[in-house]
Amino acid sequence: MSFAINVLRLIDRFPRTIAAEAVAQLAKSATSVPANYRATCNAKSRPDLIATLANVVKEADESVFWLEVVILTPIVSGAEALHESAELGAIFSTSRGTARANYRSFRHL
Repeated sequence: MSFAINVLRLIDRFPRTIAAEAVAQLAKSATSVPANYRATCNAKSRPDLIATLANVVKEADESVFWLEVVILTPIVSGAEALHESAELGAIFSTSRGTARANYRSFRHL
């Protein structure tokens, strides 16, 4: 959740330009990361958990993309959340892989 809040604070610093408005799509992907992760806690099954984690990874990756655009434009100076977003993507990608491996092992028992 802190990632989403940090990104929203970053977006609040954007100037009111057409480019900044386009990049503000970052708000949707960044807030989807913790929302989808929270949904994994309520997964009904292992396949549901894996699918939800896949959404977390996708949204984290999209957040990284938009943060890179912010840095390269530059719409604001610096994008503090870029490193955190990349870390989140790596964590959730690993979690998804572990869940898949455990599911495959479980199915073969």
